[in-house]
This record gives sequence, C-alpha cells and structure tokens, in this order.
Amino acid sequence: MLAKHQPADTSGIVDIRVLELLVARLCHELSGPIAAINNGVELIEEDDGHPEPLPSSGAADEPLALISDSARRAGNRLRFYRFAYGFSAGSVISGPSPYELAIGVFDGGRFVCNFSDSIRRLPSEWQKLACNLLSVGAETLPRGGRLALSDNPLMLEAIGDPAALTPETHAALLLTPPIDELTPRTVQAYFTGLLAKVLGCVVVATTEPGRVRMTAVAPRN
Repeated sequence: MLAKHQPADTSGIVDIRVLELLVARLCHELSGPIAAINNGVELIEEDDGHPEPLPSSGAADEPLALISDSARRAGNRLRFYRFAYGFSAGSVISGPSPYELAIGVFDGGRFVCNFSDSIRRLPSEWQKLACNLLSVGAETLPRGGRLALSDNPLMLEAIGDPAALTPETHAALLLTPPIDELTPRTVQAYFTGLLAKVLGCVVVATTEPGRVRMTAVAPRN
C-alpha cells in the first residue's frame, strides 16, 4: 500500500542525541566553505604585505573569487538545512522555496538535482522529507551523479557509478539502531526515517548497479 499525503503528527519528540549529531553534521557541512573563505583572506593578506608592487591589478581576483564562491556555498547550505532540519509542520515557508534551496545546495557541485513539479506542489512537510531524502541520496554517490525526486509515492533515485547504500545507513532509515549507536554518518538517515514516521510512512530502500531508490510507503501491519 502506498503512503498518502496525510497531515503530519507533530507530537513526536526528537532525542537530544539525535539533535547533537545533527548539529555535528551541520558543522561538518559548513567547515569546508568556511575554511576556503579563510584561505582566500590569507591569500589577500599575503598580497597586501608583498614588498614589491603587484604585477597586475587583477592579482587578487582569484582569492576574491574563492571567497565569493565559498560564501555563496556556505549560505546555500545554511538555508537548505534550516528548512530540512528546522522547518515545523504548519509553518509558512518564507524566502526561497524548497525547490530553490535544493537546487542551490547542489549548484556547481558533483550532483544534478531533479526536483519534479509534482514534488513542488506537495504539502511543505512532505517537501521537507524530500529535501532530507536528497541529503541521504547524496551520500550514496561518492563520485557524484543525479538525484531525482518524484511523487506518488514520494521517491528519490540516486543514480551514478558507484551508487551504494551502506547497511548502517539502511538500518538508520528504518529506525532500527539504538540512538546511542548513531554516528554523524548515519544520523541524517535516522532523522529522515523519523520524519517519514511522523508522516505515517516508512522509507524503503532498494539498490541495483548504479542506482539506489528510496521510497516512502505506508508501513505493513
């Protein structure tokens, strides 16, 4: 039986351990762009301290471009995860749409993100689940690839070579491991499983060469 788009049950409480690991994951996501910003600043400071005149007025263009690109990536990630982790059911989406957030967080990287029109019309809490599925899917494609979301039922396909879902991540999607056994690598899948549970479904994953599918379906009785 396929999962229907039922209103969310907002009575669930997330264990503090899950929140701690999500914070650790978010810090990891931001550490790369912020480190690149610092590197760009250091390059400009080195140029400013050079005893000889710079051979070209464009010598600082490269570090400035690095700073600009890194700041853009950090901002995109913050906005994406603010919605994916922090949006509450029943709230009104302000600012960029979930579609724009998803496209922005993968822009210029190793992934192509297909966020179908039908997904964009879903209730916001289902779009939140879709965004979290994107994060799980990205982890299954170590060399990058295509992330495609479709509806009826909500499904993510992660397509690339290689595409692999680890047993630990698969178990976390199904909320199988005890919370104290979660790690920063598996907490995203666990949190996604929690969101699915609140929406009255479970995330079932299947794998085949070059492809991982994750589908939100109604649980079996």
